[in-house]
Amino acid sequence: MIWPKFRAGLLVLIAGFLCVRAQGAEPVLSEGFEHFYNLEYPQAIQYFRAEVARGPQTPASHNHLAQAVLYDAMFHGGALESELVSGSNPFIRRDKLATSPEAAKTFDDEIATALSLAQTRLAKNEGDYEAWYASGVSYGLRANYNFLVRKAWMDALKDASAARNAHNRAAEINPGAMDARLIQGLYDYIVGSLPWHMKMLSFLAGYHGDRESGIKTIQIVSEKGVQNKYDARVLLAAIYRRERRPMDALPLLVSVSERFPRNYLFRLEMVQMYSDAGNKKAALVVLDDVETMKKAGAPSFATLPIEKIWYYRGNLLFWYRDYDTAIDFLRRVTSHTDDLDLHTSIMSWMRLGQSLDMKGRREDARLAYQHAIQKGPQTDLAKEARGYLSTRYSRNG
Repeated sequence: MIWPKFRAGLLVLIAGFLCVRAQGAEPVLSEGFEHFYNLEYPQAIQYFRAEVARGPQTPASHNHLAQAVLYDAMFHGGALESELVSGSNPFIRRDKLATSPEAAKTFDDEIATALSLAQTRLAKNEGDYEAWYASGVSYGLRANYNFLVRKAWMDALKDASAARNAHNRAAEINPGAMDARLIQGLYDYIVGSLPWHMKMLSFLAGYHGDRESGIKTIQIVSEKGVQNKYDARVLLAAIYRRERRPMDALPLLVSVSERFPRNYLFRLEMVQMYSDAGNKKAALVVLDDVETMKKAGAPSFATLPIEKIWYYRGNLLFWYRDYDTAIDFLRRVTSHTDDLDLHTSIMSWMRLGQSLDMKGRREDARLAYQHAIQKGPQTDLAKEARGYLSTRYSRNG
């Protein structure tokens, strides 16, 4: 079945950074969203809690807090990166995210409150653009949560459909609002990319999506959007990677990296795009810059584990068949995995095993695969690693 492998990375894109408050041609962000886009989630959560206290009847404020809580969990689980891929799968294969009971309750409560407030407003005025927009954001965020935390894939797709419907209504009310078209474009792309049997689901009846149309819509939002300009650029870059168009993704990543200089993930994504484009030298230059900023204690970069940088370097060299150097860096990573998210930790052991297999060091490779399994016995990556215990890893091309 295609869907289990395909779903990862696509639902993660739904409504990721939506609902930023802005004015003018370029978004003017609140202090909370400056923290949010720069990976400073504890500060963002604190700001949005205060925002809820100031405006408890405003659906958007509850959405802001819910998305900051969700993205804090995604960030610490490594789910904001498109890099962690298996050989042929252009998006991450993501295991269930762990969340604290407190974070889960906060997310559920804030989304429920936002939806309730929006519905109350719509009961009084069906032409309330802000209420339709806010409800679409709520459904989009819950789609992410249903996929990443609950692993309820059908519920996630249903919520994605509800998000699209709400934003379709918002766009009908205010045709000039480009921001409401972001979910429309993303939904077109996702459904247009689904296998045929998924399109037979009742809540998708009569709607087949259109991948190219979806991309064009997101492009328009990335250029003309106000609240969602940066969101569209991030989403479009991720889609371009899946579509094997890294050179189209790079300018978008450069623009958001310059706007949010403390967000090192944008730079790490640039490493992947240069690698996908066959420019090993440029990818290594970006990694060198990231490591320099890490060592200099630059804001946010100081919290980036050096092992994460080593993993990216080892992974890059693995794909360029420099196995000896890749093994050196991956061994550094696997000697210190305590500060890494589980996915990177498992991947570092698996990639080490694959590199050792390519060097003909079979027993050392098997030992690395065993470590990968021990790190997360129930994960998809552990299942893959078990396969390599009996069958040596090999590469084509």
